[in-house]
Amino acid sequence: MLREVRVENGVVRGLPAADPRITSYKGIPFAAPPVGKNRWRAPQPKEDWEGVLEAFQFAPISMQATPGINQDNIYDREWHVDPDIPMSEDCLYLNVWTPAKSADEKLPVFVWYFGGGLQVGYPSEMEFDGERLARRGMVVVTINYRLNVFGFLCHPEITSEAPNAPANFGNLDQQFATQWVKRNIAAFGGDPNNITIGGQSAGGGSVLSQLTSPQNEGLCQQAIIQSGMFTPLYPHNRMPGPGRTLENAENEGVKFFDFLGVSSLAEARKLDGEFIRTKALEYRSFWGTVIDNKFCVGNSFDLFLENKRLMVPVLIGHTSSEFFSKPNVKTKDELKDMAVKMFGDNADEFLRLCQFESGTIEEIVERAAVSGIEYAIRVAGKANVDTGANVPIYYYNFDAEIPGWDNPGTFHSVDLWFFFETLAKCWRPFVGKHYDLARQMCNYWANFIRSGDPNGKDVTGEDMPQWNPYTPDEPFGMVFKDKPEFTREEPSDLMNFLVDEFSPRKQ
Repeated sequence: MLREVRVENGVVRGLPAADPRITSYKGIPFAAPPVGKNRWRAPQPKEDWEGVLEAFQFAPISMQATPGINQDNIYDREWHVDPDIPMSEDCLYLNVWTPAKSADEKLPVFVWYFGGGLQVGYPSEMEFDGERLARRGMVVVTINYRLNVFGFLCHPEITSEAPNAPANFGNLDQQFATQWVKRNIAAFGGDPNNITIGGQSAGGGSVLSQLTSPQNEGLCQQAIIQSGMFTPLYPHNRMPGPGRTLENAENEGVKFFDFLGVSSLAEARKLDGEFIRTKALEYRSFWGTVIDNKFCVGNSFDLFLENKRLMVPVLIGHTSSEFFSKPNVKTKDELKDMAVKMFGDNADEFLRLCQFESGTIEEIVERAAVSGIEYAIRVAGKANVDTGANVPIYYYNFDAEIPGWDNPGTFHSVDLWFFFETLAKCWRPFVGKHYDLARQMCNYWANFIRSGDPNGKDVTGEDMPQWNPYTPDEPFGMVFKDKPEFTREEPSDLMNFLVDEFSPRKQ
């Protein structure tokens, strides 16, 4: 087993995982600590170390709101359970699980970006244990990155100091870590020429950002986007994703410096990190990816549609009950006005599909509601063919029954327990059908990471249900319910209408 390896900065020692055929390395630094002069700066190379670095435990999490203190929050009950977890600005570390017995095995590599709205989250969350995927013959890497004001603040002085990397430091951490993987993963038995990047929620949005950054040619060979592709549908429905300009973000940074009581970048870099964290929580602003025309050159969804992206196979989907978009109207007249503005001469068809003449405005609005992520994926799938790209896109919908006293439904992020096959770490009373589904989902993900095609056999030796790529002629996907089933049900007439009507000019 590869219990000790040499990477570019020195020797690293790992430990046997729960399955001793897997070696885990936790807390490997991939960049210099982003403190002092490195605060609000692109990640910098790590200095070499002497001796052997014992990578036996997870590094501190990024600066963020204290996890685990609000039991009314489903995520604090689900996995952000430890309010005493170590937290530090010195957070640029990654973790590796490998089944390799030697460094020459050239195993496929999976690099994971966690979610949390770019405000919270960490790779040591219990659902992100990479052992089960590693047991399927791959090297799994989970990376940490800077969040919130530490990862995404902008300011005119920062831009002046580093015009080629003025913003998006959290995204640059992801990029830097993935580049570290390309340079070093062969030491762990991985293949630097077969890397899949994946993420969920803001981690999935980060995958989309990486795919559409002009800086990333050759970064990966496959990509997985879980609940992370969005585009606006109805007016006044807020959607995540890069939209702010650098100038607007810089203005917000000036206001935040005023709130901190400092007048320069030099002064702000001397402040204690805990003070900044506390003040940022008081300030209550969203800090995220901005269009800096360096790393991010536009709205990542629009860039994806225009094939200004890495042309690699993508596995993409959502849970069945998350992020529904519905008209933000109070009366039938308001709905009519919205329909005319959005659809012009086709407004009457939209109203017919919503059964406008039947029921109250509340009922009509509910009939008009559709999954915003499903909508975005179907638009992307159509553009993939219409533009002649025809790069495989595999679509899924996670619709399993989720047990628990809170009757949560398929809430945002619950599929993470399944695809990482870490159900045993959860408090929920999962039973045999859930474990079977998790095994099969993990199989599909592993196959895709290996080859860009999710299809293959179960450990039983049986072929799993065939999963075909999404096309407008066959707009189908895999539904993960009690068991995987490739559904051939057409999208609703309303969804088909909305996808056909999509135009960036209307957004």
